[in-house]
Amino acid sequence: MSEPEIKKILIIGPSWVGDMVMAQSLFKALKADNPAVQIDVLAMDWTRPLLQRMPEVSEAITMPVSHGVFGWAMRRKLGKQLAQNHYDQAIVLPNSWKSALIPWFAGIPIRTGWRGEMRYGLLNDIRQLDKQALPMMVQRFVSLAYPASQSHAAPSYQPPLMQPFPVDENVNPELRPGQKRLMLCPGAEFGPAKQWPPEYYAEVANTLLKQGWQVLALGSKADQNTAAEIENAIEPNHQSQFVNLSGRTTLEEAIDLLGTADWVISNDSGLMHIAAAMQRPLVAVYGPTSPAFTPPLADNAHIVQIDIECSPCFERECPLGHHRCMRDLQAASVTRLILPATSVSRI
Repeated sequence: MSEPEIKKILIIGPSWVGDMVMAQSLFKALKADNPAVQIDVLAMDWTRPLLQRMPEVSEAITMPVSHGVFGWAMRRKLGKQLAQNHYDQAIVLPNSWKSALIPWFAGIPIRTGWRGEMRYGLLNDIRQLDKQALPMMVQRFVSLAYPASQSHAAPSYQPPLMQPFPVDENVNPELRPGQKRLMLCPGAEFGPAKQWPPEYYAEVANTLLKQGWQVLALGSKADQNTAAEIENAIEPNHQSQFVNLSGRTTLEEAIDLLGTADWVISNDSGLMHIAAAMQRPLVAVYGPTSPAFTPPLADNAHIVQIDIECSPCFERECPLGHHRCMRDLQAASVTRLILPATSVSRI
């Protein structure tokens, strides 16, 4: 019996920035196997700037239910509306039971996803995850592009490759054309355990500022206090070359500003994955999480992490109170990656 022809696919997208960036590898796999397929993505509205920069996506559909809200009636209403689009397949990336409701309400004939929260019935192409066979999140996403018989073999994948919209450096007051530019991404939505100390970011920044670089800090409003600590530690005679944009840009502006960076330093965060997807030279600082699971997917990304007995713990806050996985990772080891010829005093 031949496989049904798949012309239109609805993706139920993830809720985290980094996860949505990695989901582009799934979109690429679907397009590689079936170039004519239409891929629509249902996700929270704030993910739209990401999806608009992914050429594989035909339409970004706004999820009307907030993250964490059950919203049975709204999910049912949206499912009935989406039924009119006549999708051939849905691929559900989140593991929650409620995330599989809309494709079920829409009557999409093939509903694919990992078993997650016991979603028998809601999904009819249900997969049992072998975490050892598929240790990376991107592998788990891409595996869903292929038949269930192949779901336990680690697939090859194309890394995300987002297309930033051009930024006119000559009219943007934050940018100085012709000057090397370092972007700092010191925040982490997951929790403070993933944050490299602000004084270490400032130490690297001060070194590059002395070399004539411009340094910008990016992040959400939740990162403003961290960015302010970095700004306060910038040497007075270089303050004019440091621009704190934390909480002052939209996500789309932050994406396109990252596209102008000569180097990026970031915690394990959504902005880290965006920088990697735009192929910017990157230093990714890891502590309580593991690059074996969610690494930056770019050849020019440098991962820095120290080997201590309690890391990775995957906790939002350091359970032992010392935060050594980050505090023992000194600024000099990051500076050397960006300025390998620079003499620095300690590692």
